[in-house]
This record gives sequence, structure tokens and C-alpha cells, in this order.
Amino acid sequence: MQIAIAQLNYHVGNFEENSSKIIAAIQKAEREGADLIVFSELAICGYPPRDFLEFEEFINECAKHIEKIAGHCKNIAAIVGAPSKNSAVRGKKLFNSAYLLSDGKIAAVVHKTLLPTYDIFDEYRYFEPNNAFKIIEFKGEKIALTICEDIWNITEKMYEFDPMEELHKLQPTLMINIAASPFSHAQYEKRQATLMANFSKYQLPLVYCNHSGAQTELIFDGASLFINKNGCITAELKSFDEDFKIINSHDNSTISIANAQHKTAAIHSALVLGIKDYFKKLGFKKALLGLSGGIDSAVVFALAVEALGAENCLGILMPSQFSSQHSIADAEALASTLGAKTHTIAIEPLFAEFSQQLSPIFMDLPFGLAEENLQARIRGTLLMAVSNKFGHILLNTTNKSEAAVGYGTLYGDMNGGLSILGDVYKTEVYELANHINRNNEIIPKNSITKAPSAELRPDQKDSDSLPDYDILDRILLQYIEMRHGPKAIIEKGYNASVVNKIIQMVNATEYKRHQSPPILRVSQKAFGSGRRMPIAAKYLQ
Repeated sequence: MQIAIAQLNYHVGNFEENSSKIIAAIQKAEREGADLIVFSELAICGYPPRDFLEFEEFINECAKHIEKIAGHCKNIAAIVGAPSKNSAVRGKKLFNSAYLLSDGKIAAVVHKTLLPTYDIFDEYRYFEPNNAFKIIEFKGEKIALTICEDIWNITEKMYEFDPMEELHKLQPTLMINIAASPFSHAQYEKRQATLMANFSKYQLPLVYCNHSGAQTELIFDGASLFINKNGCITAELKSFDEDFKIINSHDNSTISIANAQHKTAAIHSALVLGIKDYFKKLGFKKALLGLSGGIDSAVVFALAVEALGAENCLGILMPSQFSSQHSIADAEALASTLGAKTHTIAIEPLFAEFSQQLSPIFMDLPFGLAEENLQARIRGTLLMAVSNKFGHILLNTTNKSEAAVGYGTLYGDMNGGLSILGDVYKTEVYELANHINRNNEIIPKNSITKAPSAELRPDQKDSDSLPDYDILDRILLQYIEMRHGPKAIIEKGYNASVVNKIIQMVNATEYKRHQSPPILRVSQKAFGSGRRMPIAAKYLQ
């Protein structure tokens, strides 16, 4: 059987656009001789629809567009993901379903069994799990159709039950898995390992179709594929892009074509896609950010220009009396290389006026954190003023290391509509900068080599109050991604006082992260919806 895999970039709630893409792909597959075309999980409405699923009108739109698409499936069949209503008296009102559309109508519907409720997933909030198993017979194939659940079940042991075991009893000849599997820099290898584990266990060819594109903080890398009856990956679709490919379910090739993704290159592609889709799907075109001459703002500016075009990116330089001349020069050099515009607004006069107005309250207390944060908030106010005046979206430049330990100022440098580096540790920011400079120098070398500094007081360096980033990041990785407590981390050989100080800083600044902009997710555990920590808590403090 000739099967088309349609890897598309959907937009949550944009039924007309999603349906048009699906119908266009169906027509293309029909012209090219495919018998069946496969689309990804919840393709009709986009993923994740979240609480839109609680609106009756939203569900009715899904049903209406499924019927519309079915009308285009007269000489070809399609598998399309969409919610469906649960007619039972008990249970949730909806299923997460896959529809087989054939002969102009809905020929079959299967439901998702394993509903993830970990990290960024919360599907059991909306859907009833499947408890009846059936295979789909079409064009001589007996299809075991599953919805994303195979991705984690075998290798991660997220569930004790494997729905494929039930389906395998019905003697299928082909597995098809439609998915909405978000990107993380470790996901590509894990996903392929899991899919290969499914093949090894059931010895059946496997079609895997994933989303591409970004939806707010979630980035879907695509990388859909086909594993043939010999266990070879003979088709792999593009990463971070829409793609289309036709495979033969009886392909007997013995050569795999899959290519591993380099971590830094994949993060780079993911962030560019995340920026591009956030702006496109919200209907915005222009971005601005505070350009300090440091590595974080330099990397964000370079990524934004790649995603949106230099003509749509504005850098605001806001030097103070503590800003070094080389930082200003580095910021200007970066903008010049990128071909983007900048404006300079000196904040020293504003800071002096604020200080004068506050002097009756501050009296003769020494210069300290309040004055440092005041400078950050002046800059944040200026950036938001430009954003409001011209409709630019402010990009936040805080990295994950800083966000973790509270090294940022609320309503100051934490302002923004989207956080670009909030899931990228400082050491990874350096790797990104070097990757951006892989062919020629875009980010000035001095921005990469100089000691990190907020430049909020004379001769300030990040290392004055933080461990070196290579140490800090390793401890943060253990605590945030690996979920190891302080005792376990100390047992790995890290200094006890450093570990305890870092974890106390992370926990004490949880309230700040609850007020952060959406963070583009590129790791297995990002701040935001995937990490739900209490604010007023004593544990591990």
C-alpha cells in the first residue's frame, strides 16, 4: 500500500487554515498515487488545545471540519487526529481520537488509551481513556492505529499497560502512530529508540507522523518516519519544517537513512522556529529587545533577525554610568553586522532623577540592590514604552541559569512577550553563540569572551554572587531536569555549601518565574507549565 505522511504545522483553533492544509495534502497524495494519507494527533484543532476543549462550539467546529475533509476522501483514505464526543453516561465528555476517512465519510474512529499527565501534558483533564481495542482493515492491511502513546511507553516505562499488546492479539500487519511529540534536545534519540523498540517487540512496519511548528512555548520538530519490515528507517521527514513523503508499506530496503541531530544545531533551529511561529500565529511582525553588548542579548538578536528579518528587529541600547564602552561598541557592531536598526537612550539622567525623588525615603543608606534593580526597571519601562507605541513584541533575553537563581529583576529585565533563552543554560548560550558564528563572525568575539556582567555597579561581575557557570549549570541540571535533591547532588561530589545555596536560591525565587513570559521549551524540563512548584514551601529550603 502507498502511504503518504503529511507532516504539517497546525495552528490551534484555526480550523479553516488547518483544514485547507489537510485538504491540499490529500489532493497532492491522490495525484501522486497514494492509497492512504496520515496526519498527526489532533490535527484538526492543533495541539495542545487545552481549555478550548471545554467549549461546545470548539468541539462542534472540529466535527464540522472532519465531515468537510471526509468529502475529499473518495478516491483516497485519510487518517486525521481530532477530538470526538463520548456518548457514554459516565466519564469525560471527549476522546482524543483518530478518524479513518474513506469513501467520502467517516469509516472508523479509534481513541487514545494512554493519556499523559506529566510535564507539559494534562490530557486526562479533558479526555476519557479508551478501553476497547480494534484494528482497521484497509487495502489488504490490518492496521494497529495508536495515538502518540507508543512514544514513551516501552523505553520510559511511563505506564504499566501497553495498548499495542492488545492490538497485537488481533494480528495486525502494520502499525501507524500519529503524534504530537514536542521537541527537546534529547528527544530525537529517545523517540527513535522507542519507535525501534516497538518494532523489535512486535516485528511490524511502523508509520510515525508528528507535528511540526511551534505553539506558544512548545516546539514540534516533526522528524516523522517509516520503519520497514526489516527494521530499517527508510523514510525520515525534515526536522523543524513541514514535509510530505510517500512510502510503500511493503518496502524491503535494508539501509537506514536516519540522521542524528547535533544538540546545539537542533536548539538553534528550534528557537528560530519558536520565534517565527509565535509572531506569525499571533499576527505580529516586529520585535525589539534591550541590546547590552552581552552574550545573551546578542544571541537573541541574532536568532530574531534570522527568524523575522533584520527589517523587523530593533535593538535599544540603554547605557548607564556603569556601562563599559566596549559593551556599547559590541552592541553596535552586532547590529551593524546583522543589518538591523538600533536606538540609544542613556538612562543616567533618568536614574539620577529617580534617585533624587527617592532620597527622602532612602536617606543616606548605601548604594545597593534597590539601586541596581531601579536601573533594570528603568530599562524595562523604556522597552515597554517602545513596544506599546509601535506594536513591537519585546523579547526577553534572560537565560535559564539566571532565571533559575533569580538573577533578574521583576518588571525590569524580566519583561517581555516571549522568553527566548529561558530554557537554555548559560553554558549552552555560549555554545549557541559559537554555532551562530560557525561560518563567519556575527556575534562579536568580545561579547563571547568577556566576563559576564549586569553592569549595574562599578566593576560588577556575575561571579561576584554566583558560582562559575560551568559549576552552576551542572548543579541546576541535576536539580531541575534530573529532579535530584541536595543530598543526592552532594553525593556526586559537589560542594555541600554551594549546592545548598543554589537550591535555596532556586526555591526562593519561584515567585519570579510565575510572572515570567512564556519560555520556548528546548529541554526535558523547562520552567513554566512543565514544572509546577509551590511558591510558599519549606521543603528543600
